[in-house]
Order: sequence, then structure tokens, then C-alpha cells
Amino acid sequence: MGFSQKMETANLPWNAIAQEPKATLRIGQAIKPGSPDDLHPSGPMVLLSAHSQGLSRSLRPGWQVDSKEYDVLIIGGGIIGLSTAMQLVHKYPGRLRVAVVEKEDHLATHQTGHNSGVIHSGIYYRPGSQKAAFCVGGARRLRQFCEENEIEFQQCGKTIVATNESELGRLETLYQRGVDNGVQGLELVGSERLNEIEPYVHGIKALWASQTGIIDYVKVASAYAFRFQQEGGDIYTGAAVHQISENDGSLAVTTLKGVLHAKHLINCAGLYADRVAEMTGELTNLRIIPFRGEYYTLRPESQYMVKGLIYPVPDPDFPFLGVHFTRNIHGQVEAGPNAVLALSREGYQKSDINLAECWGTVTYPGFWKMSARYWRTGMAEVHRSYSKGVFVRDLQKLIPGIQSQDLAAGGAGVRAQAVSKDGALLDDFSILQGRKAIHVLNAPSPGATSSLTIGEHIVGLADEAFRLGD
Repeated sequence: MGFSQKMETANLPWNAIAQEPKATLRIGQAIKPGSPDDLHPSGPMVLLSAHSQGLSRSLRPGWQVDSKEYDVLIIGGGIIGLSTAMQLVHKYPGRLRVAVVEKEDHLATHQTGHNSGVIHSGIYYRPGSQKAAFCVGGARRLRQFCEENEIEFQQCGKTIVATNESELGRLETLYQRGVDNGVQGLELVGSERLNEIEPYVHGIKALWASQTGIIDYVKVASAYAFRFQQEGGDIYTGAAVHQISENDGSLAVTTLKGVLHAKHLINCAGLYADRVAEMTGELTNLRIIPFRGEYYTLRPESQYMVKGLIYPVPDPDFPFLGVHFTRNIHGQVEAGPNAVLALSREGYQKSDINLAECWGTVTYPGFWKMSARYWRTGMAEVHRSYSKGVFVRDLQKLIPGIQSQDLAAGGAGVRAQAVSKDGALLDDFSILQGRKAIHVLNAPSPGATSSLTIGEHIVGLADEAFRLGD
């Protein structure tokens, strides 16, 4: 995946609906805006079920928080925040008051909702890193969770393709990393076998990862939210956090809906995780720099050229995976992304500009050190962003038959990339444990694949730091 991707269906407010009142639930049906079952944009969010008793609550227009107090408040209603919430209430059934606050009117709106939907197998990540450990186990647990909850996924497999001799060494390194990380089903293949897997791809050698899959992560996030609410958790949408203060041993969290009080916080705010950490007085020594990834979509008559997932051999010095082809769970084929600096933390289009956020970026010393290190790569990415011809030429390195007319305008996603003060792009997950808060400061790809194992890790940290079991 490498980048969060805006899919054609991702801008719909997907909400979880249980179809049958039994242990195995069908979760993740789409609700179109304005339908009778659409969730109200204010108040404690309720994931409605036609058969579930006791979950539905009446919602009132203009509903306000009435100074409720919680043991743990989770900021951010994306896939990692919801996974953490679900596992927290499951570990302490009936013992903890837990809530999730989300600034948007719907859950999983940003990085989760603009995601290309790849279930990564764990090839790219340095052995011993959190990414390696969380991804391999996370993919296995995610597939199990989806089977139990009847969420569709496919193991379509992925090819990482070397197109010239200079890439062979890096391809071998990727293979060894995957083996060291415990990834199953890896195979180095020659051009003949590659053409059996992907007939239209040009390459001299490839790494075939049969365990890599595709899924709709918004449906997964909705399932997490449903189970969280089943066990008594509260979800507040349209509740952007503006201030966090400490008073008499409790944290007062001021939102658009009013003030919530909590003994402890877990910060899963994604693109604004550094801002939330600063609100608590935490010194993080990093800043979120937003990078937009832009995609084209293969026209329906051209989609036959892509059977599964087709990736280039990545640049080891850059945390992005290069332009590639992704067949998603909805049957579309996306081509991309590039990686360009976004001028807003939610800058999904070139015209999205937030002057205050731009100022925060350009006044950060780490931004200029990063720019000095990667300026050539950055300029090439900008050139590709404005030139479809350059984009097509890069795609043709993998599939020579791709032409400009095969590509229609696609969407975009924004990656929350943490950058240290010395200009380094943080490669691994970064989770900071504070006195009263835990901060998830860097959780890019494979964050969605690893959502269950990351959530489990955060619950373990919270148990120790907050003494939840006492």
C-alpha cells in the first residue's frame, strides 16, 4: 500500500450494521447519505442494528456532551483508535468507562477512509522492528477477525518486480527480510513464472508474495466500532478537540460538543497526533509532515492488464514504495501513487491550502533538513504530479503496454509522516508512553494491516502505565 489511497467508495459514510443477531455478524454494509439509517452527525455515535437490542440510543440535533467522565478517552476514530477501544473494553468488561472522540461526522474518514486496502504480509520491514513484528501477526489476526465477522477479503498476491540488473540485489534483500520476518509463501520467480502470474508485466525477476491480500478497511473499522459499543463503549463524532487541561488529577478535554473528563488519554489522532500530544504538554521532538499520494484509475476496458498487486523494487532510502498497480476489493485498479508535500494536513487536492499548517511546516527545522536530503526526489515527485506523461512512463517500467488513454483521473490520500528535528523520516511505528497519556505518533503503512496487534500493544502499555487492573 505505501500510501493511503482515496477510493471511489471511500467518501461514502460506511457504517456498521449487524444483519443477524448471532455470534458471527455481517458487518460493514454501506449506507448512502440521506438514507433512513444514516447516522446522526452529532452526539454519541450509534452503530445501528436491525436486530440488536440495547444498542440504539435516541440522538438529538445539537446534542452536547454533558461533562461525562471516563477512565480512558481515545482521541481519533480511525482504525487504530477503534481497535484499541475494542480491545480495551474486551479486556476489562464492565470495569472501565471508555469513549472515543472523533472530529469528523463519520468514523474512519481520513487515512483509514482513503486507504488502498492492501493486507501487507511483512516483507519490507527491518527484522526486529515494530513494523515487522506487528504486521506479520497483525495480518494473520486480521484475516481471522474478518472470517469471524464475514468481512470480505481476498488473497490475490503481490509481485515485486525487478526490471533491470541493478535491482536484483535489493530484491534478494527483500526476500531475505520476508523470510526473517516469518512471512509465509514467498517465492523468487524468473520472468517465465512472472508472466504466468501477471502476463502483461515486464521484469527479469520478481518476488511473489502469495499471502498479500486486499480488503475494505472502513468496513473493518466499522466492525471494531460495533463491537466496542456492544461492550458499553461510547463514540462521539463531530467532536474536534481544542484544548486539554489537567484539573484535580483528571484531564478535561474540550471539544466542539462540550467538555469530557478522563483519568487517562490515548492519542490516535493520525494527521494531528503531534498537535494533540502538544496539548497535553508532551515534548515529542517530531512533527507530522503531510504527503499527498495521487492516483490514476485504470479504465474498465484496461483493467485486464492487472491480475493482483504489482509493485516496483523500492528505494531503500525513501519510505514510499513507488508507483504501482493495486486491484482493490471493489474491482477497481489504481495506478500510483506519487508522494508530494501537501499544503494542508487534509490536503487531498492541489488546491487545498491551509496557511497556518503550511507555516507550521516551513518553520520546523526538521522540514528544511529533510528537504536538503531529499530535494531531488521531491522535485521529481512534483514533476510527475503535474505531468501525466511522466507518470505513464514510470508505470510503463512495470507494464509496457499501459498508455495515457488507459488512465482516468483517480483520487488521493494523505500520509501522516513523522519527521524528527534532524530531518529523518521516521520509518518505524512510534508510540510514546507519557504519565497520563499514550501517543501514537507515527503509524503509517502497514498500520491498518497491523491495527489489531498495535491496539493490543497499546492496551498493554495502558495497563502498565495507567494501572488499569488495580
